[in-house]
Amino acid sequence: MTRRVDMNSNWQDTGKLVLRIAVAGLMLFHGAFKLTHGIGWIFGMLGPLAFVGYGIYIAEVIAPILIILGYYSRLAALVIAFDMFMAIALVGRNSLWMIKPGGGAWGVEIEAFFLLSALAIFFLGAGKYSVTRGAGKWD
Repeated sequence: MTRRVDMNSNWQDTGKLVLRIAVAGLMLFHGAFKLTHGIGWIFGMLGPLAFVGYGIYIAEVIAPILIILGYYSRLAALVIAFDMFMAIALVGRNSLWMIKPGGGAWGVEIEAFFLLSALAIFFLGAGKYSVTRGAGKWD
């Protein structure tokens, strides 16, 4: 009996793993920085809703860990996408229509990369190279 291997499925799951590690791994650097340097700077922007600022720790530390593991990765990706939307709205809104000198990068390039990549993870799911092997509704 010959066993047929679906190469497309294997490549797609490998691609999902690479995307998850890239987005979540890079986001963890942002979270680690905030863990070591604090988030006091954001409280002024949020005014009476300053307590919401602690959500940064969820979005930039916990959500990336979940994405790397492939556990509730779709939900965690939505958290990161929302975090980046808020980063653009609060911090990057003045750079939205700018091109940075000395390289031509969009003013909110990094934030947009994370937002769109997180949305891609949401739509694609974790794939079989994850803790739950992509079996859960939110994986």
